[in-house]
Amino acid sequence: MALAMFVRRAACTRNAIAAFVRICSSSSSFLVVSPHKATVRAPDLDLTLPGFLRDSRRGFAKGKKLKDDSGSVEDIGPTVKAQATCQMEAAIDALSRDLTKLRTGRAAPGMLDHIVVETGGLHKAPLNHLALVSVLDPKTLSINPYDPDTVKELEKAIVSSPLGLNPKLDGQRLIASIPPLTKEHVQALCKIVTKSSEVVKQSIRRARQKALNTIKKAASGLPRDEVKRLEKEVEEFTKKFVKSADDMCKSKENEITTQA
Repeated sequence: MALAMFVRRAACTRNAIAAFVRICSSSSSFLVVSPHKATVRAPDLDLTLPGFLRDSRRGFAKGKKLKDDSGSVEDIGPTVKAQATCQMEAAIDALSRDLTKLRTGRAAPGMLDHIVVETGGLHKAPLNHLALVSVLDPKTLSINPYDPDTVKELEKAIVSSPLGLNPKLDGQRLIASIPPLTKEHVQALCKIVTKSSEVVKQSIRRARQKALNTIKKAASGLPRDEVKRLEKEVEEFTKKFVKSADDMCKSKENEITTQA
């Protein structure tokens, strides 16, 4: 009885092994049979990355921009030009504000904008936030405080400024007469204008150089003609901004000398 059971078990085991061998032989795996046990070995697999994945990984590791399927690259032109133009416009705006602060022999409402007024304690505010400045005639300014209680602080701030003005109280407002410029004052103002011109042109040239550096870094991924075109456009609008700065300063110098 025990012998018969052993024979049946051996037969079942042999049949199972045979079936397993047939399955393995039909797949990419193969069977290794030893006298004591049977093992299955998987075939050697090629685990290397496909070429396009390997190239992409290297590109990202080096921080490079990859081309798309069509072979085109990102157009950096609009971004470079917009950033450079924005920086140059900011420089021109700063120049305009600085030139407005300079007193000439002619009244202008913006000539008091840079004056800072102390109004109680440590609180400070620009004069044009505390009063409305208007021109009564070419030689006279009117300063109307929004709060009449601040008129004394406004007067003190104007007198303390380097403009050389001495406003007079007229009811709830101040009246400031613009004195004529002396020869020495005219020369000093012209030097300030020249210095302001150089400062703004340096800012414009820094914006230009930054744009050219950006183009140079991207040159390896751009056609040569495209690089030359972008560089030429940067040079062209740089010249326009420099000319604008020169024109503004020449106009201010003329205003100073003719109003003296």
